[in-house]
Parts: sequence; C-alpha cells; structure tokens
Amino acid sequence: MSIDTLIYFALLALMAEILGTVGGFGSSVFFVPIAAYFLDFHTVLGVTAVFHVTSNLSKIALFNKDADRQLLLYLGAPAIAMVVVGAWWSKYLETQWLEVLLAGFLVVLSLSLLIWKTLYMEPTRLNSALGGIISGLLAGLLGTGGAIRGITMASYNLSIDSFIATSALIDLGIDASRSVVYIWNGYIQWSDMTLILILAVVSFVGTYTGKKILQRFTQQQFKNIVLLLILATGVYTLLKFAFP
Repeated sequence: MSIDTLIYFALLALMAEILGTVGGFGSSVFFVPIAAYFLDFHTVLGVTAVFHVTSNLSKIALFNKDADRQLLLYLGAPAIAMVVVGAWWSKYLETQWLEVLLAGFLVVLSLSLLIWKTLYMEPTRLNSALGGIISGLLAGLLGTGGAIRGITMASYNLSIDSFIATSALIDLGIDASRSVVYIWNGYIQWSDMTLILILAVVSFVGTYTGKKILQRFTQQQFKNIVLLLILATGVYTLLKFAFP
C-alpha cells in the first residue's frame, strides 16, 4: 500500500473499532467489508483475527469489570471450538461467495434488529450454546460473528462494562484460536506485519474513544446508528457484485 492508502485504511479501521465498541458487536462487522476493498479475502481473515486479539486485550484492560462466568462457559467454549472448524473450512470455499454471504448476512441481521428492536434469545444454557456455535462458525468462515453473540448476550441484561468485558474474553479465545488456523493456512504473511502493528495502535485508540462515547450517550442510540451503517455496508457490497 502507498502511504496515502495506508493512512486511509488506518482511519477506516479506527472508525470500525469505535463503532464496534459502542455498538457492542465488535469491530469485525465493519472492518471485514472495509478491508476487503484493500486486501484479498483470505488476508482479510488473517489480519482481522490478529487485529481483534489486540482489540480484545484493549477492551479487557479498559472495561475491567467482572465477566459473566456462565456465559464464558456455555457460550464461549462452543464458540471457540466452532471457530476452528469455520477457519479450516474457509480454505476450501470460494472467496467471492464468502463475501456475498457476508454481505447478505449483514443485511438480514441489521434489518431484523432494526425492525424487531426487542429481538432476543431466552437466557438458557441451550440457547447460549447455540449462539456460541453459530457465532464461532461465522467468525471462522466470514471473519465476523460478534453480532450473533451480541444478540445472545443481550438476553442476560448485563451492564455495559460487564457485557463488553465478557464479550472481549470470549472474542480473545475465538481470535487466538482462528489466528493459529489462518497462519497454518497461509493467510498471514510477514509482509502484513506493518498493517498489524498499525492496527494494534488503532485498536487501543478506538476502544478508548468508544468507551468515552458510551459515557455520554445511551447504548441504544448508538446501536441504531450502528445497525444502519451495517445495513448500508451490506447493501453496498451486494451492489458491487451485482453491478461490477
């Protein structure tokens, strides 16, 4: 990348991290479609995983509330197991269709949450495990599954700090696991280290900024804005493939 392109990429990544922190979905729901315009899809998966490791460490440090142990067990463990499966499968699937699938997923999910604002899952162990399985599989295949996990966790009525801390701990396990598989698959190269170092700085700045925003506004206000941006991102990506 040229210097100008690298700066532009870093600013977009910063925006994704801020919105992901405020909305509670994680930055990948924005970062993956953004990065796909600069990098091939497999590299996007690898860079996103490492980016999220540093992002989650920042969230754990800044939102230092007690995490929910029940969710860590019943949602986190299945998610970590299934992300390895999804990451492995990603090597054998056509990347163009993965991008289309991601865009369709973003559109359906954002519309569902905008229309049915009270949409949630009953806080049972079975539903927690199902949420973990689906979110982990999607994270491995598409690079993002935080929105499904967010819907599942929302049913437990956690405080904002506890919600983010719990999500970050689960995400840390997910991203560390899939990073190993992506490295094994050859998705991350030494040439990507400059991007990864820049994204490490971006993750902390974005998380810190998002925390400050959450102290001034309600999460629901920003959640609606985030959902509209997710919808716009998905629609734009679908139009890109429909009208190349």
